[in-house]
Amino acid sequence: MRKKILSTLFLSTIFAIACKNDAKIMKSTDANAPIAEKQPTKLEKHGDVRIDNYFWMRLSDEQKVAPVKDAQTQKVIQYLESENTYYETVTAYTKDFQEELFQEMKGRIKEDDSSVPYKENGYYYITRYETGKQYPIYSRKKGSLDAKEEILFNVNEMAEGYEYFQLGGLSISEDNKYAIFATDTVSRRQYFLRIKNLESGVILKDIIDNTTGGAVWANDNKTIFYTKKNPITLRSEKIYKHILGTSESEDVEVYHEKDDTFNTYVTKSKSNQFIIIGSYSSVSSESRFLDANNPSGKFTVIQPRVRDLEYSVSHYKDHFYLLTNKDKAINFKLMKTPINATSKENWVDVIPHRKETLLEDFSIFNDYLVLEERTNGLNKIRIKRWDNTEDYYLPFDEETYSVGVYDTPDFDTDIIRYSYNSFTTPSSVIDFNMKNKTKDVKKEQEVLGGKFKKENYISKRVWATARDGKKVPISLVYHKNTVLNENTPLLQYGYGSYGAIIPDGFSTTRLSLLDRGFVFALAHIRGGEYLGREWYEDGKMLQKMNTFTDFIDCSTYLIENKYTSAKHLYAMGGSAGGLLMGAVVNMNPELYNGVIAAVPFVDVVSTMLDDSIPLTTGEYDEWGNSNEKVYYDYMKSYSPYDQVSSKAYPNMLVTTGFHDSQVQYWEPAKWVAKLRELKTDKNLLFLQTNMEAGHGGASGRFEALKETAREYTFFLALENKITQKPVKP
Repeated sequence: MRKKILSTLFLSTIFAIACKNDAKIMKSTDANAPIAEKQPTKLEKHGDVRIDNYFWMRLSDEQKVAPVKDAQTQKVIQYLESENTYYETVTAYTKDFQEELFQEMKGRIKEDDSSVPYKENGYYYITRYETGKQYPIYSRKKGSLDAKEEILFNVNEMAEGYEYFQLGGLSISEDNKYAIFATDTVSRRQYFLRIKNLESGVILKDIIDNTTGGAVWANDNKTIFYTKKNPITLRSEKIYKHILGTSESEDVEVYHEKDDTFNTYVTKSKSNQFIIIGSYSSVSSESRFLDANNPSGKFTVIQPRVRDLEYSVSHYKDHFYLLTNKDKAINFKLMKTPINATSKENWVDVIPHRKETLLEDFSIFNDYLVLEERTNGLNKIRIKRWDNTEDYYLPFDEETYSVGVYDTPDFDTDIIRYSYNSFTTPSSVIDFNMKNKTKDVKKEQEVLGGKFKKENYISKRVWATARDGKKVPISLVYHKNTVLNENTPLLQYGYGSYGAIIPDGFSTTRLSLLDRGFVFALAHIRGGEYLGREWYEDGKMLQKMNTFTDFIDCSTYLIENKYTSAKHLYAMGGSAGGLLMGAVVNMNPELYNGVIAAVPFVDVVSTMLDDSIPLTTGEYDEWGNSNEKVYYDYMKSYSPYDQVSSKAYPNMLVTTGFHDSQVQYWEPAKWVAKLRELKTDKNLLFLQTNMEAGHGGASGRFEALKETAREYTFFLALENKITQKPVKP
């Protein structure tokens, strides 16, 4: 509930691979670098004047989808396509290698894979793939895994004819007869809601547009609650009630979130007893509930919103359980309150606040309370009996890993299901019996190709000292045959916003880098919650600069400790992590040989001043409101687009999606144009725009692999490794 818009010369060492006449090719690519037209636009705020030469690149949603393109639209599309052509032309000699890399990555995947079945309301539900197919098939079996398979949705068939297709929001009615589903064919995360009769296979006439994709059933099997978006800002702002078989025009608005810094959503309690509407901002939340057996009733507020009070709700017996930061519990605690007396004065502690431990989530069962905690960066699963006779943690032995509890529908069970993986350990799905403490590994991720062996890779965690003395953890993984010194290529990844934690998880695609001598480093910088909520608070708003300096200080640590050198250090981040890339290349470009900024949020000031752009108002508590001068000045001090200057920059690949609703394509497009105008180096600078996709990139699993192959090829080409085969085990 809580990624993602030139004059240049190719390095002679790379071109030497492609052909013998370096000078001729370098000259032709230099001449073909797109140069964006400059149309100065004066932007003034708080007495400060900025001149934006590329403001003209911005198109409205209507312009992008109009069947007849106006002059400006044609001009923008022509520019983006010229950048794509330039990228394709200069990198043409790498295409065979990209295909080789793609086939290598694809060869590790079990194409006819399937999920571990889970049981809910009398049915086993399964998600599976077929060999050669891009999309999943959703199915179920009644009562037993030996029963006949019912195909709910074959997404391969549904996606035919679309460049992009996303299925989401699956929700089954209590009588198992109907399924709500959501589709997005543009990649702006504006979903159509539809309803399918699972007995007849007929899709009903009911269709609802511009939703978040999420919807829940009341217990009468005919009433649906769903969330609508503002058509301009895409803010989730209204909850509606729909009756099966009626027109959308008859739907009743049951809640309107009028505060434009908040979003809203609707969900259902695990007990199936309550419909819950939640409203949230970055620092506050509010929930209201309704008896799911009485969908025509009125919602009751649990606790009215209070600035800096956050809480999320679960139901168990005669109480609501609340994960909350009440009473300055910065790392959160678990409280409960009677259903008939829900205001915060009645909340009592269940799991008290602990300064050293972040309480991330919890799951309720009849006999057990399961807690997901994080201490010193490592997440843990804690199991506690309600009668207090047992309280223990599941043991995990690796230095870095990622573990998480699945949502288990049943209350009355001794079994929890969780996933476990690490940088060196493929993902496993495990059923753990909380009563007798035995575990059953239901599935281990298969890495095909016969080359992967866990013991061939080394992972560890090191700590860099930031300039203010804070210790910043870095998780590392590399092949055991890789020699660590100043000639070792190293890819440093980072994000550092919204409290998001990038897990130390396994990746089959990453093996293609590790097997070619790369080290992968994940910097757990401030702005994320890896070291608790304070780690997040110290990397947002007027402390945002800590995110960027942490990443730079991690880079310096890796260089000083001979893991790599500036000639072989690479960096990558997407969305807010793309902002990170933009900031660090402005601040310390000399530290990196190459950088990929994916769907980067780089025009911070202009975007945060424009409340018509999706997400802006809801982001005020993350970045600050630039309508206030103190935040305007601070944002401008790090905004990548505003801080581009005449200096040498690293080799850079910038990617975006034309239909991106979260970071509009014009941000990276303008940034690249300004970089081309001002940079003094002869390094590579590419802008690659997916004209059919949005923030998440390609929708098909194989198309996503091709994007990864493209990105890895950029780094490997800079290392002159595009003809190098992977190391042997």
